[in-house]
Amino acid sequence: MRRARLHITGAAGSGTTTLGRALAQRLAAPHFDTDDVFWAPTDPPYRRKRDVDDRLRLLGDLLGERPAWVLSGSLESWGASFVPLFDMVVWLDVPTALRLARLAARERVRYGRAAIAPGGALHAEHRDFLAWAADYDRGLHAGRNRHRHEGWLAELPCKVLRLDGSGPTRSLVREVLATAAL
Repeated sequence: MRRARLHITGAAGSGTTTLGRALAQRLAAPHFDTDDVFWAPTDPPYRRKRDVDDRLRLLGDLLGERPAWVLSGSLESWGASFVPLFDMVVWLDVPTALRLARLAARERVRYGRAAIAPGGALHAEHRDFLAWAADYDRGLHAGRNRHRHEGWLAELPCKVLRLDGSGPTRSLVREVLATAAL
C-alpha cells in the first residue's frame, strides 16, 4: 500500500464523509471520521462531546503508524498535533442551500421524519443544527466557520486541494487521486 494520508474537510453537509469513504475504498485504506472521535457514543447520537485529551488519544490510536488512511471531518480547533501527518488536505466547498438540503435529508434518515418535524421530539435540536450550519459562511458562531477554516487552511504545511463538493463523488475521487499522484 502506498503512503497516502488524506484529510477531507469542509462545512457540515459538504460531503466530507462521502468523499472520504469513496477515497478510502479506492485506496484500500481505512477511513475514519472526526465525528466518531469528537462525540461520545449516545442514543440519540451527537449529544455529548468527548474531552480534548480523549479525542487526541483516540484519534492517535486510530491513525497510529499506518502508512495510509483517509480522515474526514473537522479537527482544526483541537487536532493540531495531527497536521504533520497529512500528505494532503482536501477542502470541499458547497453552496449553503445544497449543504442544508443534504443535512435535512441525512437527519430524516438518521432520526426519522416524525422526530424532526414540528412537534417532534428532536425538532428544536434539528432546527438549531440547521441554523448553525447555515451560519457557517457568515461566521456568526465562535466555533467552526468559513473564516476560521480559511485561516487554518492557509497555515497548513501540506498541499491543499480545494474542490467544488457539489459534483459527483466519482469525479471528486479522480481529481483527488490525480492531484495527490496516487
